[in-house]
Amino acid sequence: MKSDKVFTLITGGSMGIGLELAKVFAENGHNLILVARDQSELSSAKNLLESRDVEVITIVKDLFEPNAPFGLYEEIKSMGLEVDILVNNAGQGEYGLFEDTDIFRELAIVQLNICSLIVLTKCFLQDMLERGEGRIMNLSSIASKSPGPWQSVYHGTKAFVQSFTEALRSEVKDKNITVTALLPGATDTDFFNKAGMESSKMVEDKDKLADPAKVAKDGYDALMSGDDKVISGFKNKAMVATTNMMTDSAAAKMMKKQQEPVRKEDE
Repeated sequence: MKSDKVFTLITGGSMGIGLELAKVFAENGHNLILVARDQSELSSAKNLLESRDVEVITIVKDLFEPNAPFGLYEEIKSMGLEVDILVNNAGQGEYGLFEDTDIFRELAIVQLNICSLIVLTKCFLQDMLERGEGRIMNLSSIASKSPGPWQSVYHGTKAFVQSFTEALRSEVKDKNITVTALLPGATDTDFFNKAGMESSKMVEDKDKLADPAKVAKDGYDALMSGDDKVISGFKNKAMVATTNMMTDSAAAKMMKKQQEPVRKEDE
């Protein structure tokens, strides 16, 4: 087993794209720190990944809580561990018209998708700069490229993540720090269930959802190649290219049709 104290940190690493990313990193010899809210899910992930002959440390943290990312950083430092790769994967959404959705749930999503990402990036980036090397991957989304009726707050958070990632990459480009954005599309994970999105047209045909293992491999390859971003999947690349040629209002109209419920409540 690889026993040095250098680790890849993955938030939301117990399931979905995060777990698939953990598998790819483990297969390539990276020790792992996995962070999630559920200890049983983390334990299952650890048992699965340790067969790859790497060290796997699990930490239970609820990154919806404002102090949690600061606490996570301090806990890792107190253990004497060095994070050479940070993967900000944790993120959730909320489905529905903004007029109807729960504002406190949406504020929690902003905390998770944006604030926790900022804190962890700030803390670990400063350590990377001191060492003169490091890599950061932020989970963006093709949702970052267009307004998203029925998921207005989620799309807004991903637009922030994409802009932030591109700005940070420019700031550190001459300092031996790689910053990469991974932009998946609709992927076969528990995201839609957590977002209450099962009725959306976007998830009506499960066979059209992307394979999270493929998304993870695309992200890993892009990060290790030093790419600025990767849009996973040809269909998603085509969609982003189309969106880039539209006005914002036209892009919003297109996304609204894709994300609205299969059946209206009054039908």
